[in-house]
Amino acid sequence: MIDTLHDKLNIPSVVRGAPAAERSSRFQELTEIAFARPLETLSAEQLRELQIALHRLGYPVGDIDGLYGPKTRSAWAEFKIDVFPGNPTLVGPQSLAELIRRATECYESARYDFSSTSSVKQAICDECRKQGIGLPQQIAYVLATVQWETAQTFEPVKEAFWLSEEWRKHNLRYYPYYGRGYVQLTWENNYRKYQQLLGAPLVQEPDLAMQPEIALFVLTHGFMTGAFTGHKISDYINENKKDFLNARRCINGRDRAHEIAEIARGYLASGEVNGRG
Repeated sequence: MIDTLHDKLNIPSVVRGAPAAERSSRFQELTEIAFARPLETLSAEQLRELQIALHRLGYPVGDIDGLYGPKTRSAWAEFKIDVFPGNPTLVGPQSLAELIRRATECYESARYDFSSTSSVKQAICDECRKQGIGLPQQIAYVLATVQWETAQTFEPVKEAFWLSEEWRKHNLRYYPYYGRGYVQLTWENNYRKYQQLLGAPLVQEPDLAMQPEIALFVLTHGFMTGAFTGHKISDYINENKKDFLNARRCINGRDRAHEIAEIARGYLASGEVNGRG
């Protein structure tokens, strides 16, 4: 069983596995707000922390840049409407406390067991539900994607894993930010985005994306928010439709869409996504 990254790699305590109080300390600037105030009066660091928290929860803030703009304003208004009724233009200690609680809680996890294929599948199912991907047909599609992307190993893989690092260095124009994980996290801007969300130094150490807990968060968060391609899993699979073919657009256009759709149908039929497999 693989322990948490904080224990295993001794990377900053803000990553998953650190005590909740330490993880929530990422939002120290927000906790210092004592009175309700207009959103646009927040400092750059307070806005950056707000953007991180909202992005973790799946609200579309755009770039995590500490700048006040329409996306951050709309994301905060969505949060207020969904969770904490009140003036959507104001931020105050109570609404921020609820935001921080939820953003911290969504990144807390049990110590997932990554020691076998069956335990990894269970971890994926649990993490999907935690991040709001709760329909059996959605979870079936996420499992099918991981099965395909990892060549059925259910272990994080590197892009073109059958070739050498030297080959990747000379043939991938986004080296060293090539694909890693249960799905392929690529390009420096995406490594930087998840570095901001997780507190792990992914830009300096891209291979951290190969660690199962980071790969699991990236997988589910990307599907939930549309971080990979702009398409969320709920765009294609929800309570009203089950478009296993076009759901591939969440990851990679229509590449191998038919094969992955067939695998997803198998998971759904087996009942494995309901814990009956």
